[in-house]
Amino acid sequence: MARKYFGTDGIRGHVGKGVITPDFMLRLGYAAGKVLAEQAASKGGHRPSILIGKDTRISGYMFEAALQAGLINAGVDVGLLGPMPTPAIAYLTRTFHAQAGIVISASHNPFQDNGIKFFSAAGSKLPDQVELDIEAALELPMTTAENLGKAWRIDDAAARYIEFCKASTPWGFELDDLKIVLDCSNGATYHIAPKVFRELGAEVIAIGTSPDGQNINLDCGSTKPAKLQQAVVEQGADLGIAFDGDGDRVLFVDRNGELVDGDELLFLIALHRQQFLGGCSGVVGTQMSNYGFELALKDLSIPFERAKVGDRYVLEKMQANGWSLGGESSGHIICADATTTGDGIISALQVLRALEEFGEPLEALRGRMKMLPQHMINVRLAHRDGVLDHDDVRGAVTQAESQLGDRGRVLLRPSGTEPLIRVMVEGVERGEVEQLAGDIARVVERVGNS
Repeated sequence: MARKYFGTDGIRGHVGKGVITPDFMLRLGYAAGKVLAEQAASKGGHRPSILIGKDTRISGYMFEAALQAGLINAGVDVGLLGPMPTPAIAYLTRTFHAQAGIVISASHNPFQDNGIKFFSAAGSKLPDQVELDIEAALELPMTTAENLGKAWRIDDAAARYIEFCKASTPWGFELDDLKIVLDCSNGATYHIAPKVFRELGAEVIAIGTSPDGQNINLDCGSTKPAKLQQAVVEQGADLGIAFDGDGDRVLFVDRNGELVDGDELLFLIALHRQQFLGGCSGVVGTQMSNYGFELALKDLSIPFERAKVGDRYVLEKMQANGWSLGGESSGHIICADATTTGDGIISALQVLRALEEFGEPLEALRGRMKMLPQHMINVRLAHRDGVLDHDDVRGAVTQAESQLGDRGRVLLRPSGTEPLIRVMVEGVERGEVEQLAGDIARVVERVGNS
């Protein structure tokens, strides 16, 4: 069956347009409830319970109510978590032995967007077949269950997750000597992250902690780190940490106000494991991971593989290889030996643990990896059919790769949503990288518009 609603990261869109409406959420709650209730009954289990959490978008209130009504109508009990980071819902779904967890969030998108993401009882993505079954059940007429479900609010959800985050570090781990600026993006970590880092002993200056339903990700957080960079320098802090709206991404800022992206953070975690924890079995990045990251891991004899862009593909390759570490340049980092999904707070703590055990500040330790210049050009085309396989395009790529040798790489990637192809070149010399990207882009443009 072809997918109609679920994408690689759940269901997402602009509120009020397409499928992201209260009516759809009501039907989605009912469909998910019916499918999961039937699964529980087939296994002889009790009536299922499903947890619902959300970020701080104003539309989350109505979607929470609609999903709750649909689930209850299908005979499912509902636990309401309130505003919580996406990875917290994954953890709490396991903790409460719920059959599934639902996150109402559009992650790093503006407040006008929203979406839905499901977690299984194990705190991981729902199996594809279950998503397909839910899509099919969306076409069923709604009827009221003989035994309606009930709802309850989980008042200690935040405290439970805070303790879980702290427990991801070794006994005795402290941040007493650190002054940290946290940017919570006016999102789901606003009432969680400051407590985690303060309770571990850090001096915390928190910004982006006043959500009003419309300011999530607005000129703040990991997608807009300028305020954090300024605050770190002005406050004389040791470093800064930025989360996105739903708390599954993290970026750092060093004491000089320089941004440290996901590739560099992954490198620091891998470096720490290699030197202090008995080794690092391997790391999964993506097609967009910096080539300097790959070379730095090679120097450490740490295996590295690239997955397609998207945390789902990163996790799939991690599981296939039996590796526990992977992530994206955006700061979506998965430490599978600590939790089941990307978690900004837990990933940040892994980085801080590395800094503590190496005894070096962030700006010094990050210097062990050299980021290479990366230049990308978005080429808008009249058509994309056959462009990547065209002899002229293949020839331009081959020529660039020959010139770069082992000093860089070339990547051509079609956009998933727009009629364009992204041309990316990395290498040691910025001028050479920009020239080669331009040369290839002109060939792609000519072929795609002819």
